[in-house]
Amino acid sequence: MLITSAVLFFLNLYAPLMIRRLTYSALQNAILDKAQLLVSAFSTNEELYSDSVAEMIQSVTGLHTDRVVVTDAGARCLYDSQDERSLDKLVLYPELAEALEGNDVVYIHYDTDQLVTKASMPIVAYNRTIGAVYLLERDPDQAALIGGLQRTIFWISVGLELLVILFSVLFSLLFSRRMGKLFVSVRKLHEGDYSVRLPEGGHDEVARLGVAFNELAQRLNQSEEVRKQFVSNASHELKTPLASIKLLTDSILQNDMDRDTMREFVSDVGDEADRLTRLSEKLLELTRLDTQPVEERELVAVAPVADRALRMLTPLARKQGIRLELDCPSGWGVLATADDLYQILFNLVENGIKYNTENGSVTVRTRVAGDSLILTVEDTGMGIPDQEKSQIFQRFYRVDKARSRKAGGSGLGLSIVQDMVTRNDGSITVTDRPQGGSCFRLSFPYYPMAEEEAL
Repeated sequence: MLITSAVLFFLNLYAPLMIRRLTYSALQNAILDKAQLLVSAFSTNEELYSDSVAEMIQSVTGLHTDRVVVTDAGARCLYDSQDERSLDKLVLYPELAEALEGNDVVYIHYDTDQLVTKASMPIVAYNRTIGAVYLLERDPDQAALIGGLQRTIFWISVGLELLVILFSVLFSLLFSRRMGKLFVSVRKLHEGDYSVRLPEGGHDEVARLGVAFNELAQRLNQSEEVRKQFVSNASHELKTPLASIKLLTDSILQNDMDRDTMREFVSDVGDEADRLTRLSEKLLELTRLDTQPVEERELVAVAPVADRALRMLTPLARKQGIRLELDCPSGWGVLATADDLYQILFNLVENGIKYNTENGSVTVRTRVAGDSLILTVEDTGMGIPDQEKSQIFQRFYRVDKARSRKAGGSGLGLSIVQDMVTRNDGSITVTDRPQGGSCFRLSFPYYPMAEEEAL
């Protein structure tokens, strides 16, 4: 509103000014042409006389002026078309005084009733000023035109300003109402109500802000659901081994047991404690992945890391009767952290050992496909049902819950693997092997390495 008011105020000043300038310029040229016409008629005379001046003016046609005054070099009136009583009298008009000094003079005065134009020009004959001509014109039509234009511009400006004020008020009310809804929704979101949503519609900035708010609220709601589910699952997972430890210790304390039975119960307590330790470590690992920034990555050779992971799991594989195989040429690398790559391979191979069949195998292979390095971990185990493949990377999810608990699984390993793969610019998918079992396929950007770097 302030900007519009300033523009309209400037328009009311500038437009009439320009109209006056154009009108004044036209009037000035016209009256000077008339004065020049008279001067040209007198310039052939050596002296000016009243009779000859009157005859000369009568012979000039096309003047159409309200008043014509001609004086001699001493400012004595020789002719006055409006007042004959001023003949032979001194005419002390400022315009005539300037003209007698050799200057062409034009003055234009405007009031609400008429436009008055005055002009004076010296009469020069044989390089000598012998008199001056004074013309006066009154033009009420031009004055009325200028006044009418000024009034029209003024009322148009008033109308436009009123419209601007009206639209500004309406827009402000609508905008304030929409922003008020947004502020109320933000307050509810801040208080923990993630179900709040804004109505979507329109294409302006507020509408786009509403869409972004709804997306944020939906994500926060999903995050809150995941958090609640995570806390519930974590509590349940921690509660089970703790309950087992409590039951075993109560049995030891309340019953008289022989040495072998006591050792068996204590061994069970140790197994449950180990299970708690593994669960705590994985929960801490998930917390680290969620909160800590990504470590600086480096070019890591895949073969040595895979070989170290398989060597660490060899005792477990022998205990389960599982054969481990590695097909990974040297000189192939990925941009990652060595700890992340080791943890990814360790978790996948460990799962392949735990959930395998008797006398089965786990194979780690690498190959290059275009700009990607494909790393696969295949097992000959029980496989994963198709309807559960999209859920196995969720935290605490187990395909076979009874078998997973028996194997000591927490349902966190694959979630950790996916987080680590993603933060190292990779992707992971799972498919079935034609011969049975599962195949986890990891894809990373491929980087060839020199022989000394691959060691």
